[in-house]
Amino acid sequence: MSISIAASALVTSACHEEQEPKEAQARWIVDRFDDIKVLRYEVPGFAELPLDQKMLVYYLNQAALCGRDILFDQNNKYNLSIRRVLEAVYTDYPGDRTTPEWQAFEKYLKKVWFANGIHHHYSTDKFMPEFSREYFASLVEATPSTAFPQDLHPLPELMAAITPVMFDSTLYAKRVNQQEGIDMIAGSASNYYDGVTQAEAEAFYAAMADPADPEPVSYGLNSQLAKDAQGRIVERVWRVGGMYSPAIEKIVYWLGKASGVAEGRQKETIDALISYYRTGDLREYDRYNILWVQDTLSHVDFINGFTETYGDPLGYKASWEGLVNFRDDEATKRTEVISDSAQWFEDHSPVDDKYKKEEVKGVSAKVITAAILGGDCYPATPIGINLPNADWIRKEYGSKSVTIQNITHAYAEAARGNGFMEEFMLRPEDRDRIERFGTICDDLHTDLHECLGHGSGQLAPGVRGDELKNYGSTLEEARADLFALYYLADPKLVELGVIPDPEAYKAEYATYMMNGMMTQLTRIQPGKDVEEAHMRNRKLIAEWCYERGRTDSVVVREVRDGKTYIVVNDFEKLRGLFGELLREIQRIKSEGDFKAGKALVETYGVKVDPELHAEVLERYGRLNLEPYSGFVNPRYRPVMENGQIIDVQIEYVDDYPAQMLEYSKNYSFLPSRN
Repeated sequence: MSISIAASALVTSACHEEQEPKEAQARWIVDRFDDIKVLRYEVPGFAELPLDQKMLVYYLNQAALCGRDILFDQNNKYNLSIRRVLEAVYTDYPGDRTTPEWQAFEKYLKKVWFANGIHHHYSTDKFMPEFSREYFASLVEATPSTAFPQDLHPLPELMAAITPVMFDSTLYAKRVNQQEGIDMIAGSASNYYDGVTQAEAEAFYAAMADPADPEPVSYGLNSQLAKDAQGRIVERVWRVGGMYSPAIEKIVYWLGKASGVAEGRQKETIDALISYYRTGDLREYDRYNILWVQDTLSHVDFINGFTETYGDPLGYKASWEGLVNFRDDEATKRTEVISDSAQWFEDHSPVDDKYKKEEVKGVSAKVITAAILGGDCYPATPIGINLPNADWIRKEYGSKSVTIQNITHAYAEAARGNGFMEEFMLRPEDRDRIERFGTICDDLHTDLHECLGHGSGQLAPGVRGDELKNYGSTLEEARADLFALYYLADPKLVELGVIPDPEAYKAEYATYMMNGMMTQLTRIQPGKDVEEAHMRNRKLIAEWCYERGRTDSVVVREVRDGKTYIVVNDFEKLRGLFGELLREIQRIKSEGDFKAGKALVETYGVKVDPELHAEVLERYGRLNLEPYSGFVNPRYRPVMENGQIIDVQIEYVDDYPAQMLEYSKNYSFLPSRN
């Protein structure tokens, strides 16, 4: 079960209301297409790092970029072939590039780059080309055959394979399908399984699990489950010498360079990761995680590997991701204050005492500056992370939490003056609180969610942690969100000096309820259910509290001039409702109560009111905003003298297609079909 990445903020819900010139936003926004805007982020403090840390960032940066093809292939087995055909046409097509059809082709390619495949990065629905099959065929025919990589030939056979995948809306329609009552493997387009059914996969991993093992490995995390020529179910392990070996070998090479400039525990940690990549042994993965979580002193840090399981409808297989960062020392003082008080927060939680940790171990938190985003963190990225995922490691060794400050800063700067709050927040006093306290409350919500929320509570004896199955990620995110929401209103935060005013929490409560019940619906297509885990989590919390508080009008839907607003009337009672729901969801997780967890998610987190949805889409559409954002990375260049690196310089990039083509040229190591 994947439990750690917080949902990226709906960036249009910025807390800044003042208008700024378009030129100022242009500093941050480098491209806009479809429902997406692409931003740049800055890396303050990199130039001041000592040379050994700059070199470490550079080597880890290279390792983080080398796994890009892995994610494309994980998302669908045709993704690499499709991307490479599209890129060959984009770079070498000699015909007219001014027609509406070409513009539609270019937009489709930009979407494929952004989503790491042909399915939307958030909804996981397949997006359809806005050009015809015939036009696509004419582009390929007119492009010199030498532009296409050798493993894409013969082109007629390739086109016969990929054209239906691109243009048939019923084929591979959804990358992750967790609809109740279906075979979720058969209904999902991801490439984590080949020729096996959901029942076969669940039985395979159930047989591997040892209920008595106090330190269970994450079975299935780093493999494709498939049937061999004899019809036997086997794992194709992602390791050196196994599946994805050409890319993993490059990752290992750059990790080796990083190990050469790392010291102490960080060197030991990197070497353990290399050992895991070479062997595919999940015990080595646990050893790496234990070393990594205990390394709280290194200024430069990283995530690299098969980590999050949101992309697998069954929650076994992990997508590949990479992130390189260094600590923001000043901002980290805030998270250190919180993590130092972790035991107090655990002791005063509203959950049942038997599901609280008697001793909170190893909780560390910091604010970081992202230096590079890779794999499933790129182009769209989280704003906060809590790892590792294994419950037994978290209990015995702790967890490491980060809030990514320069990413949230870029989101906020790009959203200044967009008119969102004026359109959707009714009361001036709420907008005023959001203007004054919105940024600090957003940051604190992420801090509490990642640092303490995910790390809180414990399982009952005999519960493994995977009993909630396809509902596990939603319920875990809800548990962490509720923990953060409950404590945002606690006087302890004022006492600790991390929040400036006891009324500040009301800014977060107002925006959370508005987003959970209304404004996040901008990310849903008409007629669709809510399916993404973080969106389900927010809807579950908001709708449950709305229903439970109806008698006292704690939260109401108010209509003014034909517009619906979500208004919080009693913030104190709302906090009490957050506490009640936290208590129940912790019980569900601790006991592995699948039936109760499923009922909560299906009742409150899935179905959409079509009339309200249509209204939100119409109002949002008038603002001319994109509901999704992602990033281009900076580029790092080593400065050489006599064969030695004497400096590493950073360059900021403002050309989205150029970066994508550069990555495809320099970091593409896998065959088109794996």
